[in-house]
Amino acid sequence: MLIAQVTDIHAAPGNENLSRFDRALSWLTHLQPDVLVITGDLTDGQWQEGYRAIAHRLSQHRFPSLILPGNADDRSLMRAIWGEKRWAQDVKGDALHVIHHSGDLRLIGLDSTVVHQDYGSVTEHLDWLERQLNNAGNSPCFLFLHHNVFASGIAPLDKTMCRGLTELEALIRRAPARLLAVATGHVHRSITGVFAGIPACICGSICPANPVWFGSENVPPADDPPVLMVHRYASGAVITHQVCV
Repeated sequence: MLIAQVTDIHAAPGNENLSRFDRALSWLTHLQPDVLVITGDLTDGQWQEGYRAIAHRLSQHRFPSLILPGNADDRSLMRAIWGEKRWAQDVKGDALHVIHHSGDLRLIGLDSTVVHQDYGSVTEHLDWLERQLNNAGNSPCFLFLHHNVFASGIAPLDKTMCRGLTELEALIRRAPARLLAVATGHVHRSITGVFAGIPACICGSICPANPVWFGSENVPPADDPPVLMVHRYASGAVITHQVCV
């Protein structure tokens, strides 16, 4: 099974990020993944036409797409464009969680956004997530959300990483379902790490990347192309590829 991940398009009238998104989609026409997961920050400035443009592009492809919000997104506009049925119904408040089954793999998309805040939090959604893991039976699971769950080392970005991580880690460790990996966005860089004893990765962004800056006097340049990730599930394990387009 092939799961493509795209994140942080940040489309706006004054940038070329929709064209950068087109480059990713063009590459995916060759791969034809089983599913595409978009992990948030689709547009900037509550740009409704941007959501429409992204929805139109996705409709041209045969593979299904799962869409999560990020801190830059507007949930009400996303509902207006894609409708209520795209997201899970048994949720608290207006969260846009996602559940998708493909073969024996269960994909779980957790909405980590906090209204009017750049940081994320899963605290209010742990009950929902625990139900999904408890109901997974023998199916392995793969968790997606927008905000990073491990520190990138880039201090300004880590100030806005996900909160509620101690509780999330405890939930993952006690859950009966086997969680294979966690994948996020938000940092605008491809980074790999570990969370709760399992592989965790941050997908690089469609929009221009942030620099790899650890607080030194000089800030290294960043001129990365658009990036996506391909997660290949086979023989009970997930292997992740980074693809620059």
